[in-house]
Amino acid sequence: MKKYISIIFIFGFLLISQNVFSQSNLDTQTVTALVNSDDYSFHAQRATPTNYDVINIMNSMPNSTSTRILDLSGSNYSIDLRKNNLEVTLPYFGRVFNPTYGNTSQNSYRFTSKDFTVTKSQGKKGKWIVKIKVNDQSTVDEIIIEVFKNGKAYTSIRSNDRQPISYDGYIAKNEEQKEKL
Repeated sequence: MKKYISIIFIFGFLLISQNVFSQSNLDTQTVTALVNSDDYSFHAQRATPTNYDVINIMNSMPNSTSTRILDLSGSNYSIDLRKNNLEVTLPYFGRVFNPTYGNTSQNSYRFTSKDFTVTKSQGKKGKWIVKIKVNDQSTVDEIIIEVFKNGKAYTSIRSNDRQPISYDGYIAKNEEQKEKL
């Protein structure tokens, strides 16, 4: 009986570890092809605010952990980069120096840009650093995406009117857009 329990335990462990490791790991060639194509999406899984007021509020909530990382999984927050279109939909947690009171959706990062420049460089150990300079938005100065060899990515946004924030996630190929008739 103990033999069957240990076999079931090992089989369950292998099944769980396979699911964990296969979620967003890409091979190196696929990551390089995505970064070079300038046609991919960054999907945010966690947000890391830098404002200690936000961190103190998060720590004061009941049943909260003392981490300063907010889980975004299950939501559709992303940066979609295409050849001539940049669409950003990310939440913001922190201090905004020039808030808009009438339209609170402008207090997060939700915009589409047609005027931007992308510079890429490959860093140590195969890591890509993609810098996106947004020219037609008054609040966002630069978006920096660090893409690792396995497809995981780290994004930080530097703004003119708010404190910096960073996001952890992964990159994936953009879905084909259906043409409107």
